[in-house]
Amino acid sequence: MELRHLRYFVAVADELHVTRAASRLGIAQPALTQQIKSLERELQVNLFARSGRGVTLTSAGEAFLLEARAILAHVAAATVKARDAALGLRGRLSIGFTESASFHPLVTQSFQAFRLACPEVELHLQEGHSPGLIEALTRGTLDFAFVRPPFPLDPEVQFDILAEEQMMAAVPLDHRLAAKTQIVLADLSEERFVLYPRAVRPGLSDSVVAACQKSGFEPMVVQETPQLSSTINLVAAGMGISVVPETMRQVRHETVSYRQVADLELKAYLGLAGRRDNPSPIAANFRSVLGVCSRRPEVIPYVAQSRNFSPNITPKNRPSR
Repeated sequence: MELRHLRYFVAVADELHVTRAASRLGIAQPALTQQIKSLERELQVNLFARSGRGVTLTSAGEAFLLEARAILAHVAAATVKARDAALGLRGRLSIGFTESASFHPLVTQSFQAFRLACPEVELHLQEGHSPGLIEALTRGTLDFAFVRPPFPLDPEVQFDILAEEQMMAAVPLDHRLAAKTQIVLADLSEERFVLYPRAVRPGLSDSVVAACQKSGFEPMVVQETPQLSSTINLVAAGMGISVVPETMRQVRHETVSYRQVADLELKAYLGLAGRRDNPSPIAANFRSVLGVCSRRPEVIPYVAQSRNFSPNITPKNRPSR
């Protein structure tokens, strides 16, 4: 028995007339009659009773019709699902992101836009630190990750810079520096610093320390925190000051003041990392959605000169803001 036999049978059952059914199917009436007889022989039952100019369903035919319709409906649904999967409209996509990336509007907008564009795709989100997310990419447990460099760049991972941000000083609202519209690094020389540990964000924390040293002082780091939001919380509590990406200024803005540092040239970069060998059409769709959200249909790949990717150290190919 083939699917065409079921389609022929359902057409005759709908029309209750072999000639009309043949016309609907686009085949000759004798050929359709032979196919129905072949189906009846295989089932060893009569599906139709011939009477007058048409046919009527037998009790066996009525029972078979219910199942035939269900089978054809399942086949139609399976066809749609298969085609949707081939177009990247169905399946699963795993995306990682750092905590600070989750505060960037580009990240949240891309998630929302992709959900609207591909509602049947199961979106699995995972928060982590940049090095751990890159490792998950190489293991194949993530498709993409929104991360902040620097981090060791595996040859199998492509990294595209999406945005760059100013680094800003975060101080308690009642701090003496909160009254200034602009400050310089030297203003921070006597301050206690709350920073994120190197084990969590190698490079970004180091870059803050290096910038202070270049300005002529060693920052007094009194506390390290596992997350940037924790850093802001401790600043709000008066534990010290910090230097954070501009995106973080929306966190605890009622108790923390964010000030530009005039002579701080340090930038925070946000980008998308993904496996180079990922053939998934879903992944291609996400890249397209992200390109629309970022207003950059073609994101700029950063070609690392070494396995340690650091645009703060190597400004070559740096995109404009």
